[in-house]
Amino acid sequence: MYIPSSIWTWAFIIVAIIQACIVLAFESYVFGVFQEDLAKGASRHPNARTIPTYLTLFIFGLIYQLILVYDALRLKNTIQVIGLCLYNVGLLIYAAVQMDQIKDAVSALNNENLIDLKIWDQTQPFLVAVPCVIALGTVLMAVVAWKLYDEFAWTIYKHISADLRMRRRYLTFQIYIALLKFDFFFFLGFTIQFVVIVVDTSDVEFALTIAAVPVTILILLLAAYLTRKENKTGMVMIIFLYFAALAYFLFKLIRMYQHSPRAGNYLPARRSLTTFAVITIILIIITINVACVCTSNFNKGLKPHIASRKMQSDDEKGTMTEMPSLAHGPVPSRMTID
Repeated sequence: MYIPSSIWTWAFIIVAIIQACIVLAFESYVFGVFQEDLAKGASRHPNARTIPTYLTLFIFGLIYQLILVYDALRLKNTIQVIGLCLYNVGLLIYAAVQMDQIKDAVSALNNENLIDLKIWDQTQPFLVAVPCVIALGTVLMAVVAWKLYDEFAWTIYKHISADLRMRRRYLTFQIYIALLKFDFFFFLGFTIQFVVIVVDTSDVEFALTIAAVPVTILILLLAAYLTRKENKTGMVMIIFLYFAALAYFLFKLIRMYQHSPRAGNYLPARRSLTTFAVITIILIIITINVACVCTSNFNKGLKPHIASRKMQSDDEKGTMTEMPSLAHGPVPSRMTID
């Protein structure tokens, strides 16, 4: 089991934990006040489902972030550490959007006498504090990430040696694996909001959206596996599925702003759904490009480096490593020309 061994690895974990505790405490308070004042029988109203959904997403998002923090430090993966800072920016954007969305939900419920408007005045300071806490957490994480970059910098050089091209291939692989981990949250986050707030349980679209969750998870796991195995045919199929996912999210984004009888169903969460859809679309486009580069790097000597990758702590091994001794024999340390 990995245990942080330096002041900066401990600092990164502590910042993430403190941020998660504060934000979840504020969100839980808002949820409690909202539920206490909500009229009986109003819980099935689309606007009444917004706050429980936001709280659920923050719980999942922050717990998932803690898992990724531990994973990044265990692997001494600088790319994932930097990605976590950007992930925090995504949470910051979502927290800012959440504030206006909840205000609109309270106003809509008040117009139907389902909740007292004073709830907004009571919860607004906490909703304002959430993005402020995340913004501070982002700054602190960025500072610590810069220190971790220096701390982890030597790792890859000890195993890819002086081969610059091999280091670039390994860097591309790291970026791709990190992207898959972040894709998972934004894919699932969009789906949760769509299912809970927008789609009626009697709708066929509900079943299709639910079915997309395990399919998405399977695709992301398969993508990582095929990349490690350097399976070109499988990667071509995965890239095709990425394009299908891109078309799906573009369709959802356009549909939310079309003038149609169903347009009103999207209003309770349209801004937050738009935020998630746009971030997801950007991530998919980046993932497609990096996947293509990874595929072009197959059969060029990288596979032995990643076939049995396992990070050991300094206590377990005398030197800091990101990859163990190679199962397929030693890799030449001299420069190679492709």
